[in-house]
Amino acid sequence: MRFLVITLLLLAHSALAEVNITAPEIGELGEFAGRISKINTEASLLRFKLEFENAKYLNKRDRVDFWDERDSKVRCKGYIVGKSSDYILVKVPEYKYCDRTLNIAVGAYIKFFSPDLVNNLKMGRELLDILLKKKMALNGKMTRTKKELDSYIEKVEAVNARYQLLREKLEAEWRENLALIEEDRLVSLRNYKDLEQRVDDINYKLEQYNIAEDNFRTDRWSLDPRLYYKK
Repeated sequence: MRFLVITLLLLAHSALAEVNITAPEIGELGEFAGRISKINTEASLLRFKLEFENAKYLNKRDRVDFWDERDSKVRCKGYIVGKSSDYILVKVPEYKYCDRTLNIAVGAYIKFFSPDLVNNLKMGRELLDILLKKKMALNGKMTRTKKELDSYIEKVEAVNARYQLLREKLEAEWRENLALIEEDRLVSLRNYKDLEQRVDDINYKLEQYNIAEDNFRTDRWSLDPRLYYKK
């Protein structure tokens, strides 16, 4: 199959793969129709306007048999020598015969059959089957990968929940330890105050029961030697 057909497979893939319908027989798809848009009698060339999706499977040098609506038994043979997205240019070897037997005129409605189109479509369907299988395999891998991605989110949420519980537990232990330390401080403070009070009481008693070293108190007047005599 020519490289042009291969490049067009992806375009046909969406039409056949996404729509769930029964595809027509390949032989039927070998038939199509178009209208004559330009005639070159000297070069034996006819240009046809086409309006069917599978025209992309037509290639240069493909053979086409064509006839008009009056009699399908009278057919002419031609070869595609040029094409675009909407037109094909057909070389007609027996142009004079075809001009006499068919309605060759601009705007005439012409029907075609192309054995090369049939072969191209057969090969296209085989390649489409391969592409569909590859697509299914890739979709399966995508589904598994998506599950793995979703599992990462779940794992992150599980880790966050776990460490949230641990953080709450640590905060509870932290507050509990601070409360115990504060309770110990209050107990120590009460003990200190109690000891301080007892020391104050003892100091008071020491002052109260203090024993002097001399029972005599020297008055000021006794310091004058005239007022006392020596023994």
